[in-house]
Amino acid sequence: MTVDEKVPGDDVDRFRRQWARELPDVDTSPMSVFGRINRLAQRLHPKISAVFAAHGIDRGEFDVIGTLRRSGPPYRLTPTELYTSLMLTSGGLTSRLVKLEEVGLIVREQSSEDRRSFSARLTRKGIRLAEAAFRADMANELAMLAALPESEREALAELLCKLLAALEQRKAD
Repeated sequence: MTVDEKVPGDDVDRFRRQWARELPDVDTSPMSVFGRINRLAQRLHPKISAVFAAHGIDRGEFDVIGTLRRSGPPYRLTPTELYTSLMLTSGGLTSRLVKLEEVGLIVREQSSEDRRSFSARLTRKGIRLAEAAFRADMANELAMLAALPESEREALAELLCKLLAALEQRKAD
């Protein structure tokens, strides 16, 4: 048994101790946040993807139909509104729209004002699927947060919001 195995903590703490031993002049404190965020994302991704797969879609496809559903009636957005909201390229969005249209979850409607543009609109089937997948996803994610009481979940959410807002502001500057 090594010294690292005797010290309490998670893998990130162990990694930080190893780096501190190897490069003691480097501040590894960012690993406490970003290392854990990355490890959480790696662990959560398969569980979240499984929920969407059970509904016959992948996470990217849900992002599109979920964005349309949360936009409110008439559940219609232009491709520009969609890819801006989803932080996608127009090409990345186009392939998703084609697939979603093929399976009857959206329809693409030509603009009455500009024949060169169109909007994507959820079908009734798309609305039902978006709602069912969202409900299942939220139940799944709530179960994954069960280790934290509500007050700690709220505090964590607030801190992550503060960090994300600061990073987005830097990007905008």
